[in-house]
Amino acid sequence: MELFEHMTTESFEQVVFCQEKSSGLKAIIAIHDTTLGPALGGTRMWPYEDEEKALVDVLRLAKGMTYKNAAAGLNLGGGKAVIIGDSRHDKDEAMLRAFGRYVQGLGGRYITAEDVGMAEPDMDTIFLETDYVTGRSPATAGGGGNPSPATAYGLYVGMKATAKEAFGSESLTGKTIAVQGVGSVAYQLCKHLHTEGAHLVVTDIHKPSVDQVVKAFNAKAVEPEEIYDVACDIFAPCALGAVINDDTIDRIQAAVIAGSANNQLHTERHGDGLHEKGILYAPDHVINAGGVIHVADELQGYNRERAMKSVGNLYEQMTKVFAIARRDGIPSYQAANRLAEERIKSVGKARKPYVRESKDILS
Repeated sequence: MELFEHMTTESFEQVVFCQEKSSGLKAIIAIHDTTLGPALGGTRMWPYEDEEKALVDVLRLAKGMTYKNAAAGLNLGGGKAVIIGDSRHDKDEAMLRAFGRYVQGLGGRYITAEDVGMAEPDMDTIFLETDYVTGRSPATAGGGGNPSPATAYGLYVGMKATAKEAFGSESLTGKTIAVQGVGSVAYQLCKHLHTEGAHLVVTDIHKPSVDQVVKAFNAKAVEPEEIYDVACDIFAPCALGAVINDDTIDRIQAAVIAGSANNQLHTERHGDGLHEKGILYAPDHVINAGGVIHVADELQGYNRERAMKSVGNLYEQMTKVFAIARRDGIPSYQAANRLAEERIKSVGKARKPYVRESKDILS
């Protein structure tokens, strides 16, 4: 990769390579854009095949966080970090603390959080070395704990906004909703939907998770591959990415797609295909932003009531996405990007890349 050429083309501000020999730390921190504020994005630990794959991944993820944070209405930019290694065998206190010192050295331009291969206790360990970490446990001062309930609540209110756009009413009572994947986020979502009176059809490769949802919420279970063929009002992908693809797009019978999974569209072409078929797609990086909104609240000293109120604003953000789609005659996935880009451009007229100052207000 021609790194500086790529950074210039994609408007990256900074890439930091980190190593600490005694702990075995090999990490990359990418800061994409800090127009709106310091870059917030999780740290992913993964056994990449080679260093270039790690670099490609961190750059992709960092840019995605710029759009996610901007579209969510946060005064935060986008960044990401990756640690090269197997989190089950290679991760230890020394490595995490070494990484934390590198984060601290950036002076607040990058704020880290939990991602794949990392957990709440890891954030607490990193916190020993830096102030710039979120997703900490409630046992630490200002820690908000597990963000899954916030992600689920944001998904729920975003689904209601999408239903209003598609059906003329935000009510989900009586709607049939097919949920693909019933992990911690989707379980909480199903709880909200059941309380409102929706009919649930669920699937997961982990049968005990399915059984739990069926018992708790009177849901109907189907096999994983059958979920695409369910006649429903809303299809909610809450497991793997790229589930909207050449094999599935013509099978989906829903009027709305709204789920928590990341990168649901295999390619942009599939977003165009949904638009042409008249299926309203809730862009995943907007509707699943409840978790990042939740952890961002820690930057002010965590307050649950305030955090959940901010998560509830995703209803308004989803409404803005659909308004832009109507205004410009474009698919909703394009409208979500346009919402983020317009906000960054507007604020960018008055701000420069983020450097920590005492008067900065983070959110």
